[in-house]
Amino acid sequence: MGHSEAITHISLPDLIRLQADARALKLPSARPVRSRQAGLQRSPQRGRGMAFAEVRLYQPGDDIRSIDWRVTARRQEPHTKLYEEERERPVLLLCDLGPSLFFASTGAFKQVRCAQIAAILAWLALWSGDQVGGIVFNDETLSVLRPARRKKSVLRLLDTLDEQQRRDNQAPAQDEQPAQCRLDMALTEARRVAHTGSRIFVISDFLDISAETGTLLGALARHNSVSALRIVDPLEKELPKSGRFAVAGPDGPVWFDAGNPRFQRAWHEKVTNHEHRLEDCFRTSGVTMAEVSTAEDPAATLKLLLGPGGRIG
Repeated sequence: MGHSEAITHISLPDLIRLQADARALKLPSARPVRSRQAGLQRSPQRGRGMAFAEVRLYQPGDDIRSIDWRVTARRQEPHTKLYEEERERPVLLLCDLGPSLFFASTGAFKQVRCAQIAAILAWLALWSGDQVGGIVFNDETLSVLRPARRKKSVLRLLDTLDEQQRRDNQAPAQDEQPAQCRLDMALTEARRVAHTGSRIFVISDFLDISAETGTLLGALARHNSVSALRIVDPLEKELPKSGRFAVAGPDGPVWFDAGNPRFQRAWHEKVTNHEHRLEDCFRTSGVTMAEVSTAEDPAATLKLLLGPGGRIG
């Protein structure tokens, strides 16, 4: 499967250099790019708070709930409060670097794609005047970086992404007791960290989900704008028809024969069952999900998913 050919880790300098990809995404396009995948665009006002701007004379069609009764009484003419979208809002990036993301059959490991996507979104958010923060987690650590509108905050996030990726010579932690779902822990933490109206991206392969994941996602989406970016490898979609292959495991390589009909059936059944669980999860939560392949350049994928000019909300 060519694991040795896939990029297994991405360093902090490379994540910083993704500013160039983010800058290219910000260039206004002549026309919106259409995608068959679910996009990540949102209406301009969803997810942001509204800041008071001014008061003006009431005009036909104005919402009567916006009438400023104090000014109306003082001036003896109806006046309406006008609001404008707040310039800043928190963007929170949930970045899954768990054991299942230390894998790819082509392109780059899932953990690399997760870090790249998070970096590009972080730079875009910073340049849009938004606060940027993240929750980066693997099987051992969960790091919370609260949103702030500073370049230093983005660099701290990228440094955490660099540190928490697994290296080739690291074996996954082996707990005697089954660990609580990492993603559920991150979603629970996000509810504590996120301010109402935050723009939240959950970047994961969503292999580690539980019966509670959909409920937790839905609770987070109730007061925030949430999108799920699912990182997938082509091998997870369809096995080769024949040949012997090896995948990395905690105790070393695990070999399988793709031409074995029983193995093919078992694999297909496992994939199908998980897809059904995921469908239920996202249906329960009402959260939009889009896919990012390990085989594809993440900047090109995000160009299809984001709004014109690289808007993320």
